[in-house]
Amino acid sequence: MDFLFFAIDHDLSWQQMFTPQTLAAFQSFSEFKGASRALITFSGYLFIQGKIDQFLKIPKPKIPLPEIYEQYLLYQKQSLQVCRDHSKQTRKILLLFHEHLEKHHITLSNLNIEHLDQFMTQFKVSQNTLRVYRYHIRGFLKYLYYERGVIKKDLASLLVGPRQYSKQKPPKFLRPGEVQKLFKALSLSTPVDIRTYAIVHLAYFLGLRPVEISRITFDDISFSKGELSLRKRKADNPITLPVPEQVLKAIAVYVAKARPKSPERHIFLSLYFPYEPMTSDNVVGYLFKIMKKAGLPASGYWLRHTYAQSLLQMGRSIYEIKEMLGHECIESTGVYLHIHTELMRKVLFNETL
Repeated sequence: MDFLFFAIDHDLSWQQMFTPQTLAAFQSFSEFKGASRALITFSGYLFIQGKIDQFLKIPKPKIPLPEIYEQYLLYQKQSLQVCRDHSKQTRKILLLFHEHLEKHHITLSNLNIEHLDQFMTQFKVSQNTLRVYRYHIRGFLKYLYYERGVIKKDLASLLVGPRQYSKQKPPKFLRPGEVQKLFKALSLSTPVDIRTYAIVHLAYFLGLRPVEISRITFDDISFSKGELSLRKRKADNPITLPVPEQVLKAIAVYVAKARPKSPERHIFLSLYFPYEPMTSDNVVGYLFKIMKKAGLPASGYWLRHTYAQSLLQMGRSIYEIKEMLGHECIESTGVYLHIHTELMRKVLFNETL
C-alpha cells in the first residue's frame, strides 16, 4: 500500500514503477527495510502475468580489480573454463590479496615469498581454508610468471603450507542406522522440503557432488530411460549413470509440486524470484540442514562417501568406483579401500549391511 500511494503521488506508469531508480526513491520516501525483496517478488509476479515487460533487477555491485587481475579472471573463464562459483571465490581472494598489497605498498613485480607469507599469516581460519586460499593465489602467481612475465620467479611452487606427517584419514560415511535416521527426517510438507528430498536422493543413491547436483538440467536427465548424463565433472570425465526409480520419483515430485515455473533449464532453482539456479553452496547448505535435523554430526559429502562404500561392498572394482565417482586419479579412490566396511561393522558395531 505504501508503494501504491508513492506511485500514484508520483504519477508513475507500470513500466516506470519497477526500476532501480524508483526503488531508491521509494526507500528514501518510506524507509521500509524490506522494500527491495517485496518489490522484486511483486514485479516478478506481474512479469509472469504479462503486465510488465521487465521485472525489477537490483544489480549486485562488483568491486573492480586492477586490469591484470581482471585479465586473469577472464583467462580462467575462457582458457581453464572454471565454473561461476570458482570464479567468484577466486575474485574474493584476489580482492583480499590486492588490498593487502596496496596497504603495504607492494607491487606485483616486486613480490617475493616473504610478502606472500605475510599475507597468509593474517588469516585466523582453519588449515583447510588456508589451503584453498593458497590454491587460488598459486593460480594467479603461475599466470603472472608463465603467461605475463610480470614476476621473475615462479613463486607458486614456494607458496606451500606446513608439512603434514599424519596418515590420510579414511572417509566418513553413514552407518545403516544413521541412513534410516536421515531418511526419516525428510519431509514433503513444503517446497523447500520437497527440493531437499530430491537432492538427498541424488547425493545418496548416485554419490553426486553438490556442484554436480546444482548443474543438472532437463537436458541431462531421461525419465523414460532412467538415465542421468553428467557432461561436466571435476576431472572432465563425463558419464551417463542409471538412475534408480526412487530417485526419478523424487525428482518428478519436486518438478511437479515444488519447482517454480521458469524457462530456466536447470532443475534445481531458488524458490524466490527471479528463480535462479541453485549454487553448489546452496546444495551444501541444505544437505547440512537436513543432517542437523536428523541429529547427525555429518555433512553432505558423507552421502558421497556412503555411496562409495556401498559400491565397494557390492564388489565393484576400484576402477569402476573411480569412474562412478568421477575421480581424476586412482589414488583419490584408493582412500575408500583403507577400511573393510563389512568386517568393521560386524566386529565393532555388530551390524550387517
